[in-house]
Amino acid sequence: MTSNTTSSVYWFNWRVLLCAIWVLITATFSFILIWTYEALRKSNQDNGETQKETAGSLHEDDTWRPSFKGIHPAWLLAFRLVAFFVLLTLLIVATFVDGGSIFYYYTQWTFTLITIYFGIGSVLSMHGCYLYHKRVSGDKVDNVELDAEQGSYEGAVCEETSNTAAKNPECAQAQGLSAAQPAGTWGYVFQIIFQMNAGAVLLTDCVFWFIIVPFLEIKDYNLSVLAINMHTINAVFLLADTAFNCL
Repeated sequence: MTSNTTSSVYWFNWRVLLCAIWVLITATFSFILIWTYEALRKSNQDNGETQKETAGSLHEDDTWRPSFKGIHPAWLLAFRLVAFFVLLTLLIVATFVDGGSIFYYYTQWTFTLITIYFGIGSVLSMHGCYLYHKRVSGDKVDNVELDAEQGSYEGAVCEETSNTAAKNPECAQAQGLSAAQPAGTWGYVFQIIFQMNAGAVLLTDCVFWFIIVPFLEIKDYNLSVLAINMHTINAVFLLADTAFNCL
């Protein structure tokens, strides 16, 4: 007999209390970590103190720059666009075939989240390709130009030592260098979704293939092609993007 989930007896028991305590502990621990490392770094910026690179630092180009040197950001953009449209197509087909009731399940929300991830990643990669083109073409994003005399003088100064270019922003611009800008709000949103997907996708696919599928095979249950794709291609795309990006 199926339990009545609308009754108070179903929810007020020690199992629900244990799950609530476990979620509360992990949420509190996460909040402490964010407050300790993120809020402290922001306060140092507001006070004008020198900020050192930390493990949690995220630069603007980390969201669209490939991890392999010599590869144009357009390749990462093309991959993310393909992944986004393939995942979106599968999600639409699954909704059309099985109806909106599929969103009662954790798997579909995980699949939706990774689709959103590649959608945001595609937009960030488009913006990154624009910045990359502006830098390569010599038209700096900051639109700072030096006249011929200043350029020749500062160019000679910048050639003396590599440290001078790092300390002098104008020297860095003269040599085509630019300081890495911190990521904006969407950059951190993109990183958060990436971290959420990293655990959710692996958890969903591992449970499906190593726990659910073996029991279904015992009962001679035939998996549909759509179910196989939705529990495989999401992990393939995410692992490939993980190897390809700089997050």
